[in-house]
Amino acid sequence: MVRWNRIVGLILIVAVLTVTMIFTTNQVLQNITLGLDLRGGFEVLYQASATDGQEISKQSLKDTATALEKRINFLGVSEPEITIEGIDRIRVKLAGVPDQDSARDLLGKPAKLTFRNMNNEILLDGNDLVPGGASVDVDQLGRPTVTLKLQDANKFKQITTEYVGESIAILLDEEVIQSPRVNEPISGGNAVISGQESVEKAQGLADLLNAGALPLDLKEIQSQSVGESLGMNALELSVKAGLIGSALVLLFMMLYYRIPGLIASFSLVVYIYLVLVIFWQLHVTLTLPGIAALVLGIGMAVDANIITYERIKEEIKSGKSYLSAVRAGSRRSLSTILDANITTILAAIVLFIFGTGSIQGFAITLIVSIIVSMFTAVFGARLLLNLFVRSDVLNKAWVYGVKEEEISAL
Repeated sequence: MVRWNRIVGLILIVAVLTVTMIFTTNQVLQNITLGLDLRGGFEVLYQASATDGQEISKQSLKDTATALEKRINFLGVSEPEITIEGIDRIRVKLAGVPDQDSARDLLGKPAKLTFRNMNNEILLDGNDLVPGGASVDVDQLGRPTVTLKLQDANKFKQITTEYVGESIAILLDEEVIQSPRVNEPISGGNAVISGQESVEKAQGLADLLNAGALPLDLKEIQSQSVGESLGMNALELSVKAGLIGSALVLLFMMLYYRIPGLIASFSLVVYIYLVLVIFWQLHVTLTLPGIAALVLGIGMAVDANIITYERIKEEIKSGKSYLSAVRAGSRRSLSTILDANITTILAAIVLFIFGTGSIQGFAITLIVSIIVSMFTAVFGARLLLNLFVRSDVLNKAWVYGVKEEEISAL
């Protein structure tokens, strides 16, 4: 006897999930953050050193990372990745940077500004500037200049009064960028750096000064860059390969396992959707290794379904009813599925602890993928299969991929 309430429940669950995925997938895809290997950008590993010869502390590394992040904000780059590695290294990843050379130049400069007399004595430094007080202006001839606003106007007036008739050099990282002659005391607390080649150069200098000096000196020891076109090409090829591979797997599942395979295929689609939603909500950066981990998660989910359905087929062949076979097959396959997934998660945890950069990204994506696949394959697919079996619709051996002559009780 057909139980229509089970059929209606099954159809409603499938319909709600399908409609949700259709109307929200585009939004989810647009909001996922892509790594530099998918949309272009660069990655730099810096080695830090203290200018005063002192030991590098954790706090100085954190302060340097914060200063780098402030500089990156002036580039207009969203969601940069800045990580501290070991005791003296900082890794910076920037995706979607239009001008990589300018960005690297901005990041690597110590940006230590000083005002010095002719004896090289420091009269003022970057700490005397108003935070964010550097701006671009033009002189009387329309040439670009950089105006600096000082915190203590009286102090600057006293200094310029003392050195009337002499030159005060303005240095950036031990390089003289201007050495103006003081003709009269300067009040108002504003200093002007003239002689800029262009408005762009002047704006770059102003941004650098506003971002502040780096607490530690940084030396670039490793770098890699990916062009925007190359990144997009890699993304397109990865998506294409993933779609073709997934389609072949789904087709195999439906042909070999019939209705259970169809249910498993639907649960795999839900699995992919849920993983992408989690990436979006947790602001996970998707990279090429991440896509590989996602595809591996699909394989783990398929493996879980195959183990379950093979167990169910064995139970049906032994002469059990379809409902008993589904229950027994699901129960006996659970321990095998858990063992396989838990060992993979443990391996991913080890990769995350001892790995760096893209390896850690691969590990995180793999862990998320496996957890979601266990939820969709172990619980989601089994819920739908139980609803189908209890409905008593098409409860025939061939529906489960079993031939009648293979059932021992017949």
